[in-house]
Amino acid sequence: MRVGLYPGSFDPITNGHVDIIKRSFGLVDKLIVGIGISATKTPVFSFEQRQRMIEAETGGVAKQKGVELEVIAFDELLVDVARQNGANIILRGLRTAADYEYEAQMTSMNRSMAPEIETVFLPATPDVSFVSSTLVRQILAMGGDISPFVPRSVLEEIK
Repeated sequence: MRVGLYPGSFDPITNGHVDIIKRSFGLVDKLIVGIGISATKTPVFSFEQRQRMIEAETGGVAKQKGVELEVIAFDELLVDVARQNGANIILRGLRTAADYEYEAQMTSMNRSMAPEIETVFLPATPDVSFVSSTLVRQILAMGGDISPFVPRSVLEEIK
């Protein structure tokens, strides 16, 4: 069974995240979306809100594709989370060359700790390659319109 783990903060989930998640359904039998929880950061959305938004935006497609979808929280090493959940693939989205540089280094570290887990990079589609949760949070904090960058469930959570 191909089990993928797609980690991130998803604070909030963006159209770019949704794109990667939906494309991942063609690669795995089960996708675990791992929401990283940091003791030093205060998220805009709670874990439960982020979980709800992810499931609302991708759960129907997962079911349609016959892929099991699970959303979990984690606060430990990614390779440990992958092992604990039976994931043999870590999925990472790439927007830019800078993302690749960072992700390649992380992949090498993960591979040295867990050679049985493969990392797969999925490049962002051009129409969402510039979207990041950080930029969305900044626009939101300044009262801007984030609707072009996030799915409907995020807008509903904000209301």
